[in-house]
Amino acid sequence: MFTMTDEHLRELGALRVRIDSPRSAPDRITLDDAAPGETVLLLNHVHLEVDSPYRGTHAIYVRENDGERFDRVNEVPSALRGRMLSVRAFDAAGMMLDADLVEGDRIEALIERLFAHPSVIYLQVHFAKRGCYAARVERAAGSSMTRS
Repeated sequence: MFTMTDEHLRELGALRVRIDSPRSAPDRITLDDAAPGETVLLLNHVHLEVDSPYRGTHAIYVRENDGERFDRVNEVPSALRGRMLSVRAFDAAGMMLDADLVEGDRIEALIERLFAHPSVIYLQVHFAKRGCYAARVERAAGSSMTRS
């Protein structure tokens, strides 16, 4: 999409945005922040493709880079630290069982609490201020914190 014209992006409901302040555009792929001067795409993403009332889409930022997709066990990505987050717990049918707000620096305790419920299959993390989708957290063998 980065090779498309701005007009073509607009036709698709996306925008090319030049970042001018730090920590204003968390990249959805690498889960770190775009730096001032970088160009990102702001586009809509289906983040909860389930057949339930909770089906969801929202805006995400994607950086123009060859960065590696964040996919690690027991590690909180830098874009989640220092931000207010909304964490939502879902069952296998895509129904929300619980949710809470947490400062990103303290997310581990909330993840543990939400995964204590045996019916919770995964968590969705959103940036609370603007609601942008950040990450999906899944159970890992022997652990409850996993990947985006």
